Amino acid sequence: MRGQFPLKMAVGATAIMLLAAGCSGGGDETSAADAVISIGLGEPQHLIPSNTTESNGAEVLAALFTPLIDFDADNKPYTVAAESVESTDNKVWTIKLKDGYTFHNGEKVVADNYINAWNHAAYGPNGNGGSYFFERIEGYKDLQSKDPDGEEGPQKAPDPAAKTMTGLKKVDDLTFTVTLSEPFSGWRSVMGYTVFYPLPNAAFASEGVLKEDYEQAPIGNGPFKMKGTWQHDSKIETEAYADYAGEKPKVGGVTYKIYQEQTAQYADLMGGALDVVTQIPIENLASAPADLGDRFKTGPNSVFQFVGFPTFLPQYSKVEVRKAISMAINRKEITDNVFRGSQSPATSFVSPAVAGYRENSCGAPCTYDPAKAKADYEAAGGPKQIKITYNADGGHKAWVDATCNQLKTNLGVDCVGVGEPKFADLLTKVEKKEDVGMIRLGWIMDYPLMENYLGPLYGTGGSSNYYGYSNPEFDNLVKQGSAAPTEDEAIKLWQQAEDILARDMPVIPLRLGQNVYGHSERVKNVEVDKFQKVEILKIEATS
Repeated sequence: MRGQFPLKMAVGATAIMLLAAGCSGGGDETSAADAVISIGLGEPQHLIPSNTTESNGAEVLAALFTPLIDFDADNKPYTVAAESVESTDNKVWTIKLKDGYTFHNGEKVVADNYINAWNHAAYGPNGNGGSYFFERIEGYKDLQSKDPDGEEGPQKAPDPAAKTMTGLKKVDDLTFTVTLSEPFSGWRSVMGYTVFYPLPNAAFASEGVLKEDYEQAPIGNGPFKMKGTWQHDSKIETEAYADYAGEKPKVGGVTYKIYQEQTAQYADLMGGALDVVTQIPIENLASAPADLGDRFKTGPNSVFQFVGFPTFLPQYSKVEVRKAISMAINRKEITDNVFRGSQSPATSFVSPAVAGYRENSCGAPCTYDPAKAKADYEAAGGPKQIKITYNADGGHKAWVDATCNQLKTNLGVDCVGVGEPKFADLLTKVEKKEDVGMIRLGWIMDYPLMENYLGPLYGTGGSSNYYGYSNPEFDNLVKQGSAAPTEDEAIKLWQQAEDILARDMPVIPLRLGQNVYGHSERVKNVEVDKFQKVEILKIEATS
């Protein structure tokens, strides 16, 4: 998922000292079930499903909506809002919905709610950030428009050829089909992502056009509904939806408290004003185990941290230079000293969270070897100065500075870390082809397939390929894997594609993440999943 990781890993918070949403003092079962608990997060970019590609918004939408598909502990897909998802050829998929789900305004959830939402998502002029997830569906291209070429200055792009995808067909109120342009065995898993939620009729002002204020109080089909409207830079309040057809939540509501600094979230947790922090700040990692005791938690996630080499910068055009820089980085020293073991060295281009992961698929370029690194760097004529640009709102300064110190020592170069206030600011400079040096990036999976790390990050024109890497052989292998009849066959092809990345080294794998989180004494059964979201149906109040 792009979030404030590419946009992908969003981080949190300014000390907005809100009253704790805790439990009543009665201690009986009813009061615990009615309790409102609080979770910290950063300000979401959006709360429209098809425009939400970062982790803050996805956290809230997971409470407000129910997906067609979810994933078990082994990342195997299972149906939730869907009764069944079937295909005989991996190209035409039939989705049958469970009867009984309703939106929070009482509308029954039917096939048209998915078809209308997905067409709106895919229609180019709507500018949805998650539009590209629908590009596999037949007819997607007809919903896109391109800026006209010419020498007469800016011109209005023509309207797309169509407003609806030919690959979406209603069978009956509870059944619809999805026809893909090409077979893709992983399509069932893809539909578990945030952008595939349905929208009620009440979300639309007219056919294909959303109401301007819809995302201020989204109407979903999930276990919780909005209580009031999104209070920007402050909080988002939800309450349990009494008529929910799925598994009932065990608390009466969730208040999402919005912060601008992670350290402020932690301070509120320790001060009793917050119940869950999903990411312990670097600054508090040393003290958190003692501070929280058995309320300090760790668990697996799908985070992959790396830096990319912009292809428009000539100083990084030689693969020998890129590999030498990678070999000069002592990943273990940084994960041990800066991250206190909360992250681990990355020696592959995908996460262990997905099937097909191979430890050390990167090989020698990801093995710490300072002597060889310096010799190769000098032989290749590497630049005298290295710059690493990062988003300053993500808590990255400490590890960037540590990395620069290693590069100074091991390569004999000057190295500087440059913080941009926001990730969007960094992307703007990349788009203008400014010299930003190496780019700090990260990724949380959108769905648990190896392909989700390969296509978006390294494919030609990939949605989060911000460094412009392009290799037709790589693209073809990813495409062949997607069209393979089984996941096992797909993985073999995707692994061949990953081998090309080890050869070309368009990015430097740095670290694999894990969930390191904490909670107050007012809640129990707190779990954070591999997508870095709180398991909203498991959490309970203690009293």
